[in-house]
Amino acid sequence: VEMKVAVLVIDVQQGLCEGADAAHDCAGLISRINIVTEKARRAGVPIVFIQHEDLAGLVLHSREWQLADGLDHSAEDHVVRKTTCDSFLRTDLEAWLRERDVQRVVVCGIHSEFCIDSSTRGALARGFPVTLVSDGHSSAGNSALTAQQVIAHHNATLPNIGSFGPRVSLARAAELTLDA
Repeated sequence: VEMKVAVLVIDVQQGLCEGADAAHDCAGLISRINIVTEKARRAGVPIVFIQHEDLAGLVLHSREWQLADGLDHSAEDHVVRKTTCDSFLRTDLEAWLRERDVQRVVVCGIHSEFCIDSSTRGALARGFPVTLVSDGHSSAGNSALTAQQVIAHHNATLPNIGSFGPRVSLARAAELTLDA
């Protein structure tokens, strides 16, 4: 029996996709996420767009806070505002998923080492297995690792976490299968 699934698109916001600190390959990332959300729409799978807000660049309702240019979204999609790296912490996300009997989440977005990592672990801690879109998350990199190394590290690390019970599996955007 297939578990009911929802797609979480985390922090794909204009301010994280432009300028000197833009995440790696935002145009490619957005096109791959659009593949995932198109599959979700065709399968009747709910989509949640999560938007981070802070006073350091992602100010609520500012241009930088808006969903990134080119990202496909619709009025039917659920939107969650958050102020921490964990999309579940101090938001209605868990309650919204439970009301719809969602049992598994697909995770994609920005940044691999911050909100993708924290939200994936937050999902596991709340009993949701996660399918991480292996080519659907990105990073700006840092002084120790390139963006590609950060992405590869999370694709290698997150599926090896077993202590929560639920596990992380990987799927590339093009190969992802979604059944409501």
